[in-house]
Amino acid sequence: MTQSSHTLWAGRYEAEAADSLRRLNDSYPFDKRLYADDIACSTAYAQALARAGVLTADEARLITDGLARVLQEFEAGTFQVGANDEDIHTAVERRLGELIGAVGGKLHTGRSRNDQVATDIRHWQMATIRRVQAKVLALQHAILEQAKQHAETLMPGYTHLRAAQPITAGHWLMSFFWMLQRDYQRWEAAYDATCTSPLGSGALAGTPYTIDRMELARSMGFARVSMNSLDAVADRDFITGFLYIASLMLTHLSRFAEDVIIYSSPQFGYIKLDERFTTGSSLMPQKQNPDILELTRGKAGRIAGHLSGLLNTLKGLPSTYNKDLQEDKEPLFDTADTLETLLPALIGVVETMKFDPAKMLAGLDEGMLATDVADYLVAHGVPFREAHGVVGRLVRHSLETNTPLSQMPFDVYRQLSPAFDEDVLDVFSYTTSISKRSAIGGTAPSAVRAQIDEAEKWLGSVDQG
Repeated sequence: MTQSSHTLWAGRYEAEAADSLRRLNDSYPFDKRLYADDIACSTAYAQALARAGVLTADEARLITDGLARVLQEFEAGTFQVGANDEDIHTAVERRLGELIGAVGGKLHTGRSRNDQVATDIRHWQMATIRRVQAKVLALQHAILEQAKQHAETLMPGYTHLRAAQPITAGHWLMSFFWMLQRDYQRWEAAYDATCTSPLGSGALAGTPYTIDRMELARSMGFARVSMNSLDAVADRDFITGFLYIASLMLTHLSRFAEDVIIYSSPQFGYIKLDERFTTGSSLMPQKQNPDILELTRGKAGRIAGHLSGLLNTLKGLPSTYNKDLQEDKEPLFDTADTLETLLPALIGVVETMKFDPAKMLAGLDEGMLATDVADYLVAHGVPFREAHGVVGRLVRHSLETNTPLSQMPFDVYRQLSPAFDEDVLDVFSYTTSISKRSAIGGTAPSAVRAQIDEAEKWLGSVDQG
């Protein structure tokens, strides 16, 4: 009998795989990026086979040396893809056999591509999470440095995109620092969830060889091993976790981008973006477009789509491994590439943007101090709900007469509430207003500096850890 197909599963088959099947089935074009992970985990597996007595020391050495040569070819860009290289695992094994002969075929003893790919992708994801975390920290450092410079810089705070109360620019910036802190902590949890080795699970039922799975896991950089072989080859929770965290973090970054787009528009003018991080128009010479920020918004939707897509792929799968799981890699790789491309650009935007304190101050109006007037009444014994109504009527009178609150005749105040005294006019100070909000988490400069101190402590503990 002759073997007409050169795939890893050719023994059962007489006919070559149809071209249409190959185009649909083959994953090498996108999983080739796993070459270093596949080789590292295969090297560790060869050594585990030797410890279990499946390979002799010489065979294990021959295999590991051969794998090192394959890695060199990939790194040098000289690796030649074979016509029947279905995926990265096939390609590495095929080339290993060409280099060292039949002994290369012993590497797959007790191993399936089911547990092999699950191991490789976890190995890849662990390193990727660490790179993403480093970029998140760099963005937080950039935000923190800007916040330090603007702990006292007044600006309007908004709800419903309507001016609400005065805040400081440092306080606004720090709101995004804490969002990213939560994201960083979620990445840390995702790393831990990824750090489980499925190798030794075989296709689904486990390995019949006396492999020390825990020692094998440690040799690959994993913290633990999977407890159930059926679950291990089908588990993609770690990838959905990656996509979820990326989607949530991009939601935070999209909100930041939207704020900066608004604040840097000529109508606001609170922020000026550095030319190096904007683009121009092919038609209108005067334009300066915030493309990085707009792409941040756009990519947030794209990554949310990846999460939704994978969840829908997983929801109806029977146990254990199914080829549907091949659909995990492209959204994962695209998400990782998006993060690693986008974050450095956003860091540049934050590091170079300039605030215009005068324009932000000009964006304030006395109506934003209406709550302070209500607080004045509360301090004079008036229940807050009653005080709210009194100040509401005062604001309506201000609008109807086109008279600023601070210039309203005092007798108008007294008519609305006998609790008003002439010192109510002292309320109309933006600096006084923000200074009162000094409780933990408030916008007072003292509270903002306290936030900054806590942020620096946290960053220091992460950098050291």
